[in-house]
Amino acid sequence: MRRVFAYLIKERCIDREIIRHFAKAGALYEDAKYHNAVFVGKDGNGVARHAHKRSTLTIGEKSYRGNIAGSDARCSFHHTGQSGRLYVFEAPVDMLSFLTMYPQHWQPHSHVALCGVSPQAMLWMLERNPHIREVALCLDNDAAGIEATKRLTQTLQEVGYESVSCLLPEYKDWNEQLQHLCRDEPEMEMSM
Repeated sequence: MRRVFAYLIKERCIDREIIRHFAKAGALYEDAKYHNAVFVGKDGNGVARHAHKRSTLTIGEKSYRGNIAGSDARCSFHHTGQSGRLYVFEAPVDMLSFLTMYPQHWQPHSHVALCGVSPQAMLWMLERNPHIREVALCLDNDAAGIEATKRLTQTLQEVGYESVSCLLPEYKDWNEQLQHLCRDEPEMEMSM
């Protein structure tokens, strides 16, 4: 996990304790061959059903990311809490960035990374957790993310969810916002 920890902390500014939480739960690990960060989604029985790889090598703006073939899109990277609120993200790194920026009391809430913009993982989380009645869509602040937010809002309303909100990052995505915070407040990175 050395490269994954270094990449997520130094390159992405994600809090060490957030990373440890997901690593300890078996939802984040480093693959042996290429040292990619692998974000694991498990089914209701704790069996891994989905894996999303993200390269820890940064070559300009291009780096590998994608779902492993055969992954069940419904069971993407997530955290299930006991509260009635679900936060929905496009990517695992954005989800972890949001948790880093808002670390107080995140564990009672549920969070899911769609690993794209398909509603499958969000709907699966809602189906498995009928106590969730509030959904906060936290997708990217770009044309694709805004369009997906509209589409997902409509999907949620069609299946009976009335309490749907939208949280947009100030920058393109939640990780970019976190990185700006780290640059503006260098002591934040040191505390991670």
